[in-house]
Amino acid sequence: MNINMNRFFILLLMLSGINYSIYAAKPVSRTMQFDVAQTVSRLALATGVSADDAIVAIKSKAIELNMKFVAHQPLSKELKARGIKSGRLEIFQFCNPADAHKMVKFNPIFAAYMPCRIALVEDNDGKVWLMMINLDMLINNTDLPPELKTIAMRINKTLTQIMEAGASGDF
Repeated sequence: MNINMNRFFILLLMLSGINYSIYAAKPVSRTMQFDVAQTVSRLALATGVSADDAIVAIKSKAIELNMKFVAHQPLSKELKARGIKSGRLEIFQFCNPADAHKMVKFNPIFAAYMPCRIALVEDNDGKVWLMMINLDMLINNTDLPPELKTIAMRINKTLTQIMEAGASGDF
């Protein structure tokens, strides 16, 4: 996937609250490649853990860690209903409403990252993965007040724990 790095840099500057207009005026001499894999954290399901086991584990762990389960898109079922052959593909969405409110109050653009998503994806080889956005990338490149940085780091840790529980089948 080709992404203009200058636009990505400007987006990060916008998220951080830095005046990006001085950067936007600079001409782009060439388009750079961006490795989209760096924007995702992923874990393969452990041997013997089924997709159904992983789903039970992520939902249970989310409850334990006070992340509200707010939505589920069973995309592979919809694809099958349309006659499209697909591996398992489901998206689970979680949120802590109080944290979401604080982040959006600071900068409304954070709403685009909500709710937090964990995808269950079966690849072309039949291997099942849990994936989410790499929040480290956002946290490390955004100037947040200490309270909000703490919240963002906690959310990242919580989502990682949820994915780890799903990948191992433990909760």
